[in-house]
Amino acid sequence: QVQVVESGGGSVQAGGSLRLSCAASGYSVRTKCMAWFRRATGKEREGVALIYPSRHDTYYIPSGEGRFTISRDTVNNTLYLQINSLIPEDTAMYYCAADVGRVLDSDCYSAFIRGQFAHWGQGTQVTVSS
Repeated sequence: QVQVVESGGGSVQAGGSLRLSCAASGYSVRTKCMAWFRRATGKEREGVALIYPSRHDTYYIPSGEGRFTISRDTVNNTLYLQINSLIPEDTAMYYCAADVGRVLDSDCYSAFIRGQFAHWGQGTQVTVSS
């Protein structure tokens, strides 16, 4: 059974950093389509970072470029999202998502844009104060 469980959220001041973790079970994070999404209060969920299944290339939303780093640790079977230079606009519930059936990079990207992943975690809250 595929499961993902997030951790690492918290309350930080603007300019600080956090590393979110997504512990996976039931499959290996190696060569899988995985992503981080977030939903701020009153806003729609948005994809913020994607890692492709066939290579280590990544994709970030423009506001995350240079501040977000998505990576996977195959030893610990965990996906990470490093967030630096946090700003109040980063305040949201952050969700890890995986879709082990999407093996093509193009299919993975399409799922990311539409927010249509098969497996979701419960989320971890990030709150940034100014």
